[in-house]
Amino acid sequence: MSEEVAIVFTAKSVERILREGGTSSWRLDRNHARRCAYAVCTRNAHADWTEGPEPHHTAFVIGKVRNVVSAPTRDGRTEGRFLIQFSEYARLNIPDAWRGGRNPVSYGTLQDLGINPSTLKWEPMPDVTELAQTAGPVLAKDGRIAPLTMAEAKQGLAQTFGVSPDAIEITIRG
Repeated sequence: MSEEVAIVFTAKSVERILREGGTSSWRLDRNHARRCAYAVCTRNAHADWTEGPEPHHTAFVIGKVRNVVSAPTRDGRTEGRFLIQFSEYARLNIPDAWRGGRNPVSYGTLQDLGINPSTLKWEPMPDVTELAQTAGPVLAKDGRIAPLTMAEAKQGLAQTFGVSPDAIEITIRG
């Protein structure tokens, strides 16, 4: 593992990141991201569905990269989008940490961000299925339920009704 870190610009909350097992659904070079020891999540507070309270551009969570795996897209396929899985995480509060451009994924170093991992309070990632079963809906800052992907909706309904996600069919009428 290198000292290089993946830095993502996200509107998702810490709770959702924990529930998903890491940060997703990114278009990135999987091999490049897998060589990173850490991934740092920075706040996109300007999305209309922002879930977390952190100020715009603030680094709010860091995770030790366990793996980078395919992540389902809104229609349930995995067309080049990835989940950076965490083995452990720590909360951060580093203002103005996001310095990326148009792409919401960039790469840098811990030194660039002023992060010393030995000073952080690392916590093990919770079991993804356990958290998903006990979690309520993800809420945006304005209290509305945040948008879900089809895969997330199917997974949640499957757990509610004790069936496989493959048994769930969702019909959307305009």
